[in-house]
Amino acid sequence: MRSHYVLVAVVALSLAPVLRESVLAQQQGAQGGGVQVGVPQGRGAAPAAPAGRRGGPPPGPAPRSANGRVLLGGATPSVKGVWLPGEGGAQAAGDVESVPLQPWARALLAQRRINQLEPHTRCKPSGGIRQFLTPYGVEFVELPELQRIYIFDIGGPHTYRTIYMDGRTHPANLQPSYYGHSIGWWEGDTLVVDTTGFNESFWIDRRGTPHTEKLQLQERFTRLNSLTIKYEVVAEDPGALTAPWKTGFNLRWENGTELFEYVCQQANYATTLMVGGEATTIDRTSPVVP
Repeated sequence: MRSHYVLVAVVALSLAPVLRESVLAQQQGAQGGGVQVGVPQGRGAAPAAPAGRRGGPPPGPAPRSANGRVLLGGATPSVKGVWLPGEGGAQAAGDVESVPLQPWARALLAQRRINQLEPHTRCKPSGGIRQFLTPYGVEFVELPELQRIYIFDIGGPHTYRTIYMDGRTHPANLQPSYYGHSIGWWEGDTLVVDTTGFNESFWIDRRGTPHTEKLQLQERFTRLNSLTIKYEVVAEDPGALTAPWKTGFNLRWENGTELFEYVCQQANYATTLMVGGEATTIDRTSPVVP
């Protein structure tokens, strides 16, 4: 029996440094700094570093198709990769004070920053800017024969967004949805996407900037080189904004990563965003899961 206790003590001492690092990482993730727990290095939460200075070769020119148009993926179908936010998991869509919010929307944003019950943590799709701030990044899939581009989320509820490239316009009576209705076209090396028909059941960015069903986005994706896409967006929402809001950030290419199986709530590390924690207050007058 004595030898058993000795063995337990030895194992506990050997695991102590590992446990300390795990706790520290979780604390840093909860405070919005450091690497997010459960997100591997380089997949959505790696420390920020300029493109071409992450230990690999400098960026090359943007890949192009046989007709000379820039590609949003690899140079050939065999080249795999995903796009991650340039600043990792803590990426923000500009300064919160610069967002021209109406008074009610600013009050709601202040409440959301205290009670961080984001729908994304309950496996709801993330539309708008938030789509490009999800864990593990996104993949663009271009299908010229269908005149469509698909954007697949990896760290989400197995959802994808469709961009129609056939010249159609928005339908007159849209059923509001998480991703809305997107139509796109090329302007040189820039993919321009106009989207309307959003519902109000998601956060438009990580911090919870409010929006209404009147939201309309125009996004511009410009592939600057092999490693970088410049993402620009102008939001117009007469229901929540007092003026158009322009923001954006860079997306960085992670070569070799493919879409992989992702179970949204398995081993979820964002429990405080669902049920609260010691540093937050939670309104429990309504169900946690909508």
